[in-house]
Amino acid sequence: MKRSIVTIALATLVGLGASTAEAQTLKTVQQRGVLNCGANGNLAGFGLPDAQGNWTGFDVDYCRAIAAAIFNDPTKVKFVPLTAKDRFTALQSGEVDVLIRNTTWTSSRDTTNGLNFTGVNYYDGQGFLVRKALNVSSALELNDAAVCVQQGTTTELNLADYFRTNNMKLKTVTFATSDEAVKAYDAGRCDAYTTDASALYAERLRTATPDDHIVLPDIISKEPLGPSVRHGDDQWFDIVRWVNFWLINAEELGVTKANVDAQMKSDNPEIRRLLGVEGKYGEAFGLSNDFGAKMIKHVGNYGEIFDRNLGQASRMKISRGLNALWTKGGLQYAPPVR
Repeated sequence: MKRSIVTIALATLVGLGASTAEAQTLKTVQQRGVLNCGANGNLAGFGLPDAQGNWTGFDVDYCRAIAAAIFNDPTKVKFVPLTAKDRFTALQSGEVDVLIRNTTWTSSRDTTNGLNFTGVNYYDGQGFLVRKALNVSSALELNDAAVCVQQGTTTELNLADYFRTNNMKLKTVTFATSDEAVKAYDAGRCDAYTTDASALYAERLRTATPDDHIVLPDIISKEPLGPSVRHGDDQWFDIVRWVNFWLINAEELGVTKANVDAQMKSDNPEIRRLLGVEGKYGEAFGLSNDFGAKMIKHVGNYGEIFDRNLGQASRMKISRGLNALWTKGGLQYAPPVR
């Protein structure tokens, strides 16, 4: 009996030691002094550097929000451009601390790739870009069409499923990168180009004559996009997950980049918890209690991030749609800070 008790105690200590050893990402990032963020690098609206190397985009601002939460400085980010093919390897190997690269959350990616998705920051779906001269108004009219697509993506699999389900013939033309696929489509090698609908609006602007192309209304898949982290570090998972929830809650509560200082004096208990005026919710993550206020002051709330990169204040002009708050008919809903 005594031996059993000792064995159980040792097993417990080993388990606790493993958990402590695994919770290293935040410490590593803090010691390094910069967040390594896996990004796209080729997709306007989500992640794209200009000629001077200045990055902008929806996903880029999420990287900056995490840096602001940790360092109170959104510039302490190293953006690592990744292709669809190498993005998961880069995260698994530790080359990046977090992957925020318009990546679809699927069961296999969540279980067999050694990573965890922390939530959905953009609800998307796959669509098609075609030339107006093709004279089609639905994807169901693309029977026997040649379709450009990026290989190694859920997009390629969804395309095959859609044509098979609808008993349509398909000529798939695959490319290693989205840049190659778009160029091939624009050069006339394909009748259509397919990817996430949000990306189609950006890729349309990259064609030689954008007005000659349209995005078809058909959505053929569910594409919940969001950040992901490596398995095994619950503290880091919680930080990345709740950065998203904090930004969504901020929009719902009306806390913005412009009024965050004034809102620190609010009598609303939800706002006071969100900004760290009451409670010690930041300490639970290993951050300062006012990390939410720092984030919002630097990058704004979810709605502000969406609007300037993808919405009406951007070239994309994408409507909020499913990405509106739950209070406005959308799916963006965050657990409370409590």
